[in-house]
Amino acid sequence: MVEQLGNGDGLLIVDVQNDFCPGGSLAVPEGDEVVPVLNGWIALARKAGVPIYASRDWHPANHISFHDRGGPWPPHCIQETQGAAFHPDLQLPEDAAIISKGMDPDRDQYSAFDDTELGERMRDAGVTRLWVGGLAQDVCVRASVIDGAREAFEVHLLLPATRPVDATPGDGDRAVEDMQEAGAVIERSAEPGK
Repeated sequence: MVEQLGNGDGLLIVDVQNDFCPGGSLAVPEGDEVVPVLNGWIALARKAGVPIYASRDWHPANHISFHDRGGPWPPHCIQETQGAAFHPDLQLPEDAAIISKGMDPDRDQYSAFDDTELGERMRDAGVTRLWVGGLAQDVCVRASVIDGAREAFEVHLLLPATRPVDATPGDGDRAVEDMQEAGAVIERSAEPGK
């Protein structure tokens, strides 16, 4: 458990959007259960003056990842729709940096660092240690954590603040192993104040 955040820390919340939560078009099982955990981290970050980043899928209606273009997913997080909005209970502050990805209809972007200038923005803000949670553990969280480690940040995965799609049983566990192998620290008891 981390009692305090401070200079050099940053919080990255990955894709906590309605379409990835129960009732959404690409719902992650128990996806909404990450929200109260992340809200605790948001409160901790705000108290410490730590920068908060929130990524989102922001797809055009004809995105290459969708089934009708041969992609692996149903249509989801289409720009300006309710499904693309952040979960209504997620307490993002107004000054959170919003990172949009997946906007090119012919290119997918799972990682929040993929062609978004996020790494540069974090370095400009003095971030060296990054705390990551969100959805989905075995897709965009995995890609973002691995890329964050490649960008030379000290990355900590907040395991209680993420859930896997688990399209194939065990995908979530394999993703955690991949993130650990990439250099991430896996925080298994990462609920603030507990």
